[in-house]
Amino acid sequence: MATSTLVQFLESGEPASTSNRRQTETFIAGAAITAGDWVQVDTSQTGANKVLFAIQASAAFANGNPLVVGVALTAAAAAGDTVEVCIAGFVESANVAAAVNAAGIALVVDNTQAGRAVALAAADTAGACGVSLAAASAGNVGAVLVYKQF
Repeated sequence: MATSTLVQFLESGEPASTSNRRQTETFIAGAAITAGDWVQVDTSQTGANKVLFAIQASAAFANGNPLVVGVALTAAAAAGDTVEVCIAGFVESANVAAAVNAAGIALVVDNTQAGRAVALAAADTAGACGVSLAAASAGNVGAVLVYKQF
């Protein structure tokens, strides 16, 4: 029996979506969401809508937010709008604290600021939602690799 081999050609500068380097899902916004914000599933919904709807990741978790699913690639002006979320892969401009000052820092959204990732602390019980790929800018934006949560 002959076997087949997948031949893949990647050119420098290819987009993040090339060869599944970024996976996205479309959610319904439970409230306004800004592009670049880390988002979570909306547990205020009922039944399966809890994972169909997304909101800006809450800062109500002292030890990391375990409900984070990714970074909003598009904005949602109001509840009911759709929002495209990177659930795994590269995001060039994610909301990241300026204190994330290097590549390779594990990230978590905790009680610092809603929608913004910070460095994972030893006391955090939620797993990392991503990792920095560069130092964040003074504007609290940085390139990240989002870890697939579900």
